[in-house]
Amino acid sequence: MGKYGRGMKTTIEIRDELMVRAKRHARRSGQSFRTVVEEGLRLVLNRSPLAEPYRLPDRSVGDPGAADPLEALSWQDLRSHVYGEP
Repeated sequence: MGKYGRGMKTTIEIRDELMVRAKRHARRSGQSFRTVVEEGLRLVLNRSPLAEPYRLPDRSVGDPGAADPLEALSWQDLRSHVYGEP
């Protein structure tokens, strides 16, 4: 049949423990394994969209337009400044 008609056959790998639990659930609920799998897929696909990805908050200090006071330092002076060396 068509793309969204009766159904399509497919093969997927499912961890043994999950398969045992799903088959047991199907038996106990009087449903077919296929129905349990389809219901699970529907639940996942009907969930609200994924949350926005976490964005690191801007913790910058100082004036964004001001000159960088460390830019004029040599590598040795910068290292001393970072490590608190005299």
